[in-house]
Amino acid sequence: MQYPKRYMITAALPYANGPLHIGHLAGAYLSSDIYSRYLKLMGKEVAFICGSDEHGAAITMRAKKEGTTPKEIIDKYHALFQSTFKGMGIEFDYYDRTSSDGHHATAQAFFQQLYDKGVFEEKVTEQYFDTEAGQFLADRYIVGTCPKCGYDEAYGDQCESCGATLSPTELIDPRSTLSGGRPELRSTRHWFLPLGDYEEILKEWLDEGVLEGREHHDPESWKAHVLGQCKSWIDGGLNARAMTRDLEWGVDVPQNIEGSEGKKLYVWLDAPIGYISATKKWAEKEGKDWKEFWQSEDSALIHFIGKDNIVFHCIIFPALLHAHGDFNLPTNVPANQFMNLEGRKISTSRHWAVWVNDYLEQFPGQQDVLRYALTRIMPESRDSEFTWKRYQEFNNNELVNALGNFIQRVLVLTNKYYGGKVPEFDPNEEIISASDADDTSYHDAEMIDLFDLLHDYGNHMRQFEFRAALQNVMELAARGNQILQFNEPWKAIKEEPETVKVVMNASLQMVAALSIAMSPFLPFTSEKLRQLLGQEPLSGQGELLEAMNCLAEGDLLLSAGHSINEAEHLFSRIPDEIIEQQMERLRGAESENLESAELTELASEITFEDFQKPDLRTAKILSAQKVPKTKKLLEIRVDMGLEERTVVSGIAEYYQPEEIIGRQVVLVANLAPRKIRGVQSQGMILMAEDPSGALQFISAEEGAIPGSQVK
Repeated sequence: MQYPKRYMITAALPYANGPLHIGHLAGAYLSSDIYSRYLKLMGKEVAFICGSDEHGAAITMRAKKEGTTPKEIIDKYHALFQSTFKGMGIEFDYYDRTSSDGHHATAQAFFQQLYDKGVFEEKVTEQYFDTEAGQFLADRYIVGTCPKCGYDEAYGDQCESCGATLSPTELIDPRSTLSGGRPELRSTRHWFLPLGDYEEILKEWLDEGVLEGREHHDPESWKAHVLGQCKSWIDGGLNARAMTRDLEWGVDVPQNIEGSEGKKLYVWLDAPIGYISATKKWAEKEGKDWKEFWQSEDSALIHFIGKDNIVFHCIIFPALLHAHGDFNLPTNVPANQFMNLEGRKISTSRHWAVWVNDYLEQFPGQQDVLRYALTRIMPESRDSEFTWKRYQEFNNNELVNALGNFIQRVLVLTNKYYGGKVPEFDPNEEIISASDADDTSYHDAEMIDLFDLLHDYGNHMRQFEFRAALQNVMELAARGNQILQFNEPWKAIKEEPETVKVVMNASLQMVAALSIAMSPFLPFTSEKLRQLLGQEPLSGQGELLEAMNCLAEGDLLLSAGHSINEAEHLFSRIPDEIIEQQMERLRGAESENLESAELTELASEITFEDFQKPDLRTAKILSAQKVPKTKKLLEIRVDMGLEERTVVSGIAEYYQPEEIIGRQVVLVANLAPRKIRGVQSQGMILMAEDPSGALQFISAEEGAIPGSQVK
């Protein structure tokens, strides 16, 4: 597949109902920024687009909870997003918001086009209505038990435990988040996208990368977990999805359409169109044609998202784009997996998170340390974990000791021996090459190695392997340190001054290359290093391409006689007490949340006959193991005295299999068996949920006989 002429890069629109945490950065925003910066350094034409997602039920829920309006909520977090992204060096070409008039107009026009083409199916369906609140319930206003995995806090549109996409009527024991009561089904009319009509089209596009004779992408370049999730969805059959909702807050269905009163566009139709509306505004500001980026065959569309958004960006949105008829389908969707924190899943509700705006306040001037640490553990193909101890090690051992130390020594020695000027050297000077390159001068051999490293770096970048590309940057620094250690210019300067000139010139060329190659990852450090080298800041106008061309032609990045400035430390060590403060802060935030949390209200009264219906029995756990391809489910074997049973329980987030063996538990023994993720579950283990949502066993006293009835 040929390299495209231009790139349309999007990062998932952050939802404007809470601040950004480090999982958000690692999931989509850091990777998209790295890629955009790299492409610009290679001289590519790029539109890097994002914006605040400001509609949907969760925002109205938060507004009601806080006694304010959705507008006040979104204004608050939109401003916070902008300052946070700027503080971390996430450099969008345009950052918009979906509440803007321009976005509403674009989204309505897109919907109108599909409506006029007869794409939608108009259906009267039964949807949940909260009689106490007096309104239809959006998907996120409904929670219940997931029919796929048994998680009892699944939302009406998606189970956050197993990732299954749901419809509210699939939930077991649904309840309204507004009143807590059981909603009733009422008739309402909506417009649906018949996804089943696009199964073959989507399958051809995903499998072959070609649709209707046009090449869209190379399937081999897509991440396995992305294609795997998409194919699993398609193989399971695609059902029609509602594209409108009964809501008060959102983009109106065009008023000229009959029956549109009180109807809003579904947020998963509204939000991705935000990429298009933002591109229009950027193009108008820059004097460009937005259609070239979204509709031209020589443009690449690349979505950076987290894995929880794969279905929407690889199934639903491509179907909408194809149905519209004028748009490119994605060239790639390099979705990242999730990042955990200190051995646990990040939880905003339990305050188990590192907020990026807090980090910027507590670690001023150290944005690049976090960028580096998150890139080193970026969850590109599997879940990863952030710990404050590893953060400290990355800084002290790699940034300070390796990268910073090499640059510091080169700049200090250049100022000491040559008055801060790049030394001129004799190309015929014969010295032993650390590269062991026969018939090649030492300096030329090092420049060849430098070119090869930058070439590998570029290959990794193009394949969205940012961890590997960052490793190339560190290999370059390590190579430079080897040069200095091998030749010891501080010892050889008196007896072999010409040799030292060769060594120091080669080292300075490597530092100059580092100032460019590190830029996508460490933009603030790169800018400071460029200043120390007496060079202009990078403009993102093809500087890396120019540097590689220079090296390929045997030219130098820093010419002899070029003046540099006095050396300064680029990084500083982080002491143990700072790390311990962050751990205390994390533990304290969770503890404070627990103390301030309120227990749920008591349920309504039941009769004694109702209480007698469940048969509660004591049981002893014999064995336990994780259910494959799930995060929260354990398959547990229990002894009930007269028999043994298998029970599936969603407690893996709180207990490891080996630590619960031998525990006494209480089991609902007469619950109808059902299959959960392919395992037949014969009962339910009772758990107590604290105000933070953490689960604990309800246990019988030691010595209780398995199978005893609980009364």
